[in-house]
Parts: sequence; C-alpha cells; structure tokens
Amino acid sequence: MTSQSTAPLGQAEEKPKPDVHFPADFVWGVATAAFQIEGSTTADGRGPSIWDTFCATPGKVENGDTGDPACDHYNRYRDDVALMRDLGVGAYRFSVAWPRIQPEGRGKPLEAGLDFYDRLVDCVLEAGIDPWPTLYHWDLPQALEDAGGWPNRDTAKRFADYAEIVYNRLGDRVTHWNTLNEPWCSAFLGYASGVHAPGRREPAAALAAAHHLMLGHGLAVNVIRDLGRQAGRTPLVGIVHNQTTVRPYTDSEADVDAARRIDALRNRIFTEPLVKGRYPEDLLADVAKITDYGFVQDGDLETISTPLDMMGVNFYNPSWVSGNRENGGSDRLPSDDYSPSVGSEHVVDVDPGLPVTAMGWPIDASGMYDTLTRLAADYPGLTLYVTENGAAFEDELVDGAVHDTDRIAYLDAHLRAVHAAIEAGVPLKGYFAWSLMDNFEWALGYGKRFGIVHVDYESQVRTVKDSGRWYSRVIRDGGIIGQR
Repeated sequence: MTSQSTAPLGQAEEKPKPDVHFPADFVWGVATAAFQIEGSTTADGRGPSIWDTFCATPGKVENGDTGDPACDHYNRYRDDVALMRDLGVGAYRFSVAWPRIQPEGRGKPLEAGLDFYDRLVDCVLEAGIDPWPTLYHWDLPQALEDAGGWPNRDTAKRFADYAEIVYNRLGDRVTHWNTLNEPWCSAFLGYASGVHAPGRREPAAALAAAHHLMLGHGLAVNVIRDLGRQAGRTPLVGIVHNQTTVRPYTDSEADVDAARRIDALRNRIFTEPLVKGRYPEDLLADVAKITDYGFVQDGDLETISTPLDMMGVNFYNPSWVSGNRENGGSDRLPSDDYSPSVGSEHVVDVDPGLPVTAMGWPIDASGMYDTLTRLAADYPGLTLYVTENGAAFEDELVDGAVHDTDRIAYLDAHLRAVHAAIEAGVPLKGYFAWSLMDNFEWALGYGKRFGIVHVDYESQVRTVKDSGRWYSRVIRDGGIIGQR
C-alpha cells in the first residue's frame, strides 16, 4: 500500500529541508545600537547627537518619533541581558553612545556614561555572554557636526581620542571591538541623500566623510592595539560594513555599467582602502567631476589599511540596478536630485519582483552567499562575521504571542546561505541576528519592527516572538536540526 500525499490538490508537497550543522566554536549573537534602544537621551549629562537634532527637525522622522524612550534599555539593561541569557545567546553586539561619554565630542569624559557601560559589560559577562562593543553607530556628538562633522578631518582625530577613553575603561574585560558601523550609511545617507542625520545634501562632503570615517577607524585600531599591547592583552579589532551584492537588471551595457558603479560606491570604496590601501581607479574616475580626492593626505591609506582582525558584514538584501531610468526608481530617496549614488545619480534601483519585507526590501538569500564568497575571494584570509541580518515584518501581538513565520523563514534561508558559504571555504566565524528587540528604526521611527523580541513601547513589556524561540533552538542545537 502506498502512502498518499497530504498536500492540497495541484500543489507539490514541500520536502523536508536538510539539517545544517555549524562549527562547534561558531559564535551565535544578537545585535542592537545605542540610539535605537537606550532612551534617556539627556540622562546623566549625555550631550545631544546628530540624531537628536535630526529627530527634533520637523518632517525628518516619521510620526515625529525620537530616541526617547526607545526601549528604555538604559534603565532596563539587566532585564534585557536576562532575556539574552534565556535565549542562549553567546555574544552581544551593542554600541557605545559617544555623546554619553563626551557630550561635546572632545575633552574629559563623563564618569556617569562610562559607569553605565561598565555595568552593562559586567552584567553581560555575568550572564555568560561575550560583549562585542561597536564604538560608533551613527550618533556623532552634535558639537562635532557643528564643527564640520565627518567631512572635517579633525573628527577622525577626535574619534581616536574617544576610542582611547572607552578602551581604557572596558579593555580589561572586552576582547572583540568594532570601530564603525556601516560607514556607507554615515557618509552617503547622512551627507549625500540627507535621509539620515545630519541631513546634509553635499556630494563632495559625502566622499570626504567616507574617507575620514575610515581614517578614524585606522587611528582607533592603532590606539586600541597599542593600549592592549601595553597592558599585555591582544584585543581583536574590526569594522562593520554593509557589503552587498549589486546585480545588473539586464545584461545591457548600461545596466552592467550601473552595477559596476554602485558596487564601487557601495562596496569597494571601503573594502579596497581598508584591505589593500588604495581607492578603486574606476571609482575615482566616476567621481572626478565632484572631487579630486585632495582630502587624502600622505600616510592616510597606510593608516586606513592597518590589518584587520575581522570584518563584520551587515547583510539584508541584494540590489538590482539599471542605468535606464525607465526601468524603475527608488522610493527611498526624497528626489532624484538627492541620490546617495554620488557621481552616478542616473542609476536607479529596480524592483526584481520578489517577495519583500516590511521595508520593501527584496528577499533573496542567495545574495548572502554571493556577498560572503565574494569577500573571501577578493580578500583571502580575512576573518568574517555576519554582524547583522534580519527583517522587518508586520508583526501582531495577539494573546501574548507573536507568530512571525515570515521572519523565521527569512532567518532560516539566510542561515542556510551562511552555512553554504562556510562549506565553500569562507572563513566565517559567527552570526548576529538583527535585532534582539524591536527598536527605533532611524528615519522610519517606531513603525518597523526587526526584533526577535516584541517591545510594547508604552508599557515597555518584552515578549519573545516565535522567531526568538526558533533562534534559541538553533543556538542550542548548533544549527538547524530537525526543522521544516
């Protein structure tokens, strides 16, 4: 007697997915960022950041939302660490708020700010979790922006001073450090398209900002390594880059060139200086009418290319682009005049016709595999971590539960792509889900939820979503085992 399929008539029965096992020493983590979760933006002497100013500017953030109260993590961090412990998380990637340490971006640090991160690191360690601080996740002290911001070379020097302060306070307990989070966003969304703080629309300034962000990174790496050496420690230092896979919409000459241009401006503008100590020649040609790169001084590229212990990769989706405006456009931009694609403003994003997240981002996990294998091929020996990956969906809290099957499917597919990359030889050592909990999603305010833990912003009650329980099981099993 043969068994009968239980699939609906005319629909193929879904086959069980194979188990995937990750290496025993694979790092399983979650990630957050200070401005998105801490709240208490004026507590204990914290100074204003560019995001406080941006939020206070009418029309910049949806619904007029601000960084207060966010998730009130500044006061509830012990409960949040307990959540991570219960989920079985092995590492916590968080960011340090620069204006909480130096309200003016320079000078003597605030003890209250350092004390907070002291307590947080101790609490994380007591829970058996490894702390992974990021020194800069977009919250530049407003006073430094008033002095010119990242387009001003001096900001890189101030960042190195700040890195020294934080390392001196936490370096006896923290091994893994990241300098910057997604410098592309800081430079090109902040200073070119203006959709992020500080909201400037100055293409030449955006390119200078990108350079000075990387210079600040290099200076900070050297500071941390020198301090660690003096103390007999070996800190591991890296940077977090939102590398992605850029695909031409068609095989036309215009679309292939569009993909090359965006790849240069989104990916290689950072990876080539960071790893090889040079800017891509095609990038320099693409932006020659905007800048002669005169802001690059002798020794800068040597500093920027100080060897990395690791590179963090934040991946959400691949992109498809075209050099033909008739093929589409992006609703993420305020207008064609204010594109983040400096020197390539004619290039448009194209809808590939795939399912999308609540952000409107196409879902295609093959982009994760392509991104990781490409980095490994282009920069052999560079240790990689996925430092952010996740998705926003229209979550609903019903009877104390969030059944976010779409998010589980997204995470499942992307973790399988990560595993395939490891099997292909990529030196990938860990994965951090974005995000631990719902939070302030920058210019979109509180309307988009990325967390594996639901947050009721009025009551501040946390509820672990189905995806959080799923991820906890993956961590416990060391992979995706016995799941369909």
